[in-house]
Amino acid sequence: MTTDPSGLTDEDLRHLARCVALAEEALDAGDQPFGSVLVDASGRVLLEERNREGGGDATRHPELALVQWAARHLAPQDRASATVYTSGEHCPMCAAAHAWVGLGRIVFATSAGQTSRWSAERGAAPSPVLPLPVAEVAPGVPTVGPVPRFAEAMRALHLRRPDGEA
Repeated sequence: MTTDPSGLTDEDLRHLARCVALAEEALDAGDQPFGSVLVDASGRVLLEERNREGGGDATRHPELALVQWAARHLAPQDRASATVYTSGEHCPMCAAAHAWVGLGRIVFATSAGQTSRWSAERGAAPSPVLPLPVAEVAPGVPTVGPVPRFAEAMRALHLRRPDGEA
């Protein structure tokens, strides 16, 4: 197993790459470009999800779907040892839910600040929610990110989003 300069392993980077692919799937389906993967302590993928806001429910974030699934299917100790990989840093709603359910670390490819800058670059209206870092919403949740190697791919996806979407 090798580690990149940020301390992430090849496995971490593989899961993040899958999140970016899920984000592209979401965008291609008319949703905002976000994707997430829930992995247990042994490295087994438990669930993958992509953004599904296109139907009009702005709370259908992939991170929230993983949290809700974990609350129903994992014991508290298994939640605490799980990792959520995601293409973009959790919004405040998802960060709070993550903390309330007791999930473990979050590894994100791009930060909330980056996503906000890309939205502004496109001329989109600001998000109705502040782009707070996870650490400000859920200070007890360990986080790793952003990971620079994914920035350009994610920026390209965010710049492809339809006009008017934050």
